[in-house]
Amino acid sequence: MAGLKLYSVSDSPPSTAVKMALEALALEYTNVEVDFAAGEHLSDDFSKKNPQREIPCLDDNGFFLSESVAILQYLADKYGPGHSLYPRDPQQRALVNHRLAFNISTYYARIAEYAVAPIFFDYKRTPEGLNKLKIALNVLNTILERQGTKFAAGEHMTLADLSLVAATMCLEAVEFDLTPWARVQRWYADFKQAAPRLWAVAEPAMLELRAFSNSPPDLSALRHPYHPVRASK
Repeated sequence: MAGLKLYSVSDSPPSTAVKMALEALALEYTNVEVDFAAGEHLSDDFSKKNPQREIPCLDDNGFFLSESVAILQYLADKYGPGHSLYPRDPQQRALVNHRLAFNISTYYARIAEYAVAPIFFDYKRTPEGLNKLKIALNVLNTILERQGTKFAAGEHMTLADLSLVAATMCLEAVEFDLTPWARVQRWYADFKQAAPRLWAVAEPAMLELRAFSNSPPDLSALRHPYHPVRASK
């Protein structure tokens, strides 16, 4: 079947960021839900689409692309050239690229380690992990304060906001208090108000994460070489 196809997981923050971009760009696509609990992403068949065996993965008429940041940039470049989501001005685009890199290397990385991984895997929430998360929040808060704009990379919503919001929703899911980071808290609330259509894409993922946080899933059948599975109770 021709057209865009997204292999995703319903509560995955990177998948959610891509879904928000598809919605923002008004692109039609087929969503293929990957059964994470069953390890479908680890299968040999899926590895033909994505050798990393991770999600999300985009199929654009036989062109396969993984890594959410690369997917976001590709979609904007190919299907939304000149769109404010991914500005062409070199300095404006550099800021968007910086925020995307910061999110994947630091912000979401710390959130995933502290807030998300303990839900699904045998990872513990430690004081060190909390301190790393606070440092990441301090950085984003400082960026937003110094920049003085409504959105993460300027006055207009960009791919940076989609990626950072998808990460921040994990903190909302585990009811992490953002009050000490007032600028981050305001930016997150502003996004919801400014883009209700996009938040409608993200909110179900956040609520699903919250449900899993309150009642962790049984992933005992999952065998991933890099993630120690939390024993079911």
